Order: sequence, then C-alpha cells, then structure tokens
Amino acid sequence: MSERRLREIEAQIERIKAELVKLPPVLRPGSLTRQYANPPEKKGAYWQVSYTRKMKSKTEYVKPECVSSVRKQIAAYKKLKKLSDKWVELGLEASRLSMKSNDE
Repeated sequence: MSERRLREIEAQIERIKAELVKLPPVLRPGSLTRQYANPPEKKGAYWQVSYTRKMKSKTEYVKPECVSSVRKQIAAYKKLKKLSDKWVELGLEASRLSMKSNDE
C-alpha cells in the first residue's frame, strides 16, 4: 500500500511542478483595495496594495491603469503559495511513509 501511495504522491508532485512552470514571471503578494480620500462621500478614489514581506508591512499606491495587471500578479502569487503548500504536504506524507517502510 505505501509503495502505491508513494507513486501517487510522486505523480501529484510532478503535476504541481508542471503547474508552477506555467506561472507568469511577475508575482506579488498582497491585497488590492480601493480607498477614498473622502470615505463618507466616496470621493477621491484611489487604489493601493498592501502586503507584508520579511516581517515588514508595506502599502503602495497603484495607478488605475495598472489595477488589472496587479490583480493578475496577486492571483499568480496565491496560486504559487497554494501549489507550494500542497507540495510540502505531499513531501511530508512521503517522508513519513518512507520512514515507516524502513522500520518494517
């Protein structure tokens, strides 16, 4: 059973690698939000992206013409994180199975 599962895990990891290669070259973490200079009247709208990197929070303004591009970059980053988390989960499971089979 564990040999079969190890092969399944390896196949899943190969699929993850194939997905990672498809990601665009520009990724960015964060949340894109629309803000207002005068919130009660919803006037003076502008966009900003906020993120934390190396334990430092950052907020950057985003030009309206760049909003679509930044959204795609954020989505790509989220996909990277999801795929890498899945790869780590599979790796941990494979490691446990390998160690268990060595004990038997």
